[in-house]
Amino acid sequence: MGLRLRPVDTSFYDLFTQSAQHLVGGAELLAEMLADNSDKASVAERMRAAEHAADETTHEIVKKVNSTFVTPFDREDIYALGSGLDDVMDMMDEAVDLILLYEVQVLPPELSEQVEVLRRCAELTAAAMPRLQSMQSLDDYWIEINRLENAGDRNHRRTLAKLFSGEYKTIEVLKLKDIVESLEGAIDAFEKVANTVEQIAVKEG
Repeated sequence: MGLRLRPVDTSFYDLFTQSAQHLVGGAELLAEMLADNSDKASVAERMRAAEHAADETTHEIVKKVNSTFVTPFDREDIYALGSGLDDVMDMMDEAVDLILLYEVQVLPPELSEQVEVLRRCAELTAAAMPRLQSMQSLDDYWIEINRLENAGDRNHRRTLAKLFSGEYKTIEVLKLKDIVESLEGAIDAFEKVANTVEQIAVKEG
């Protein structure tokens, strides 16, 4: 295999890092949305702004890969990583929006556990993105994300079991289930990001 020289241009890595930082902010807003007596309309408005900013970063990634002759790694992997990061933000934004639209006042405490999983995933992802340039010490990242995703799956099942236990009215079950599924979707999207990073590291490492 011939030696592959990576471009010195660090802007792709900077953009991925910026995209992941948006997720850290989104997870914080999600946690705020679940807090007692939070101003849900204000949180939702700030989340919409955060999601828009994340979209702008994703557009910058796409624009750059389309205008760059030599990319740091395969174009399809750049698209997949940028899209995956954007998917996480979309799912978190959806969860916040549903809480506001459904006017849910009391949320099961298990949801806070899911948000903690999301916050940890966001922090790990933000820390991992700058390391893409050297491809060093990334295996710990996808291993831990996988562990967190498994923990999220277990909590997801427990939450669904509680929703259908008879403790909640039918209309509340329907509302809460949508929110629960959005949180689960965000955690799953983080795992897809980690899987993409692993694929890139295997190819480029």
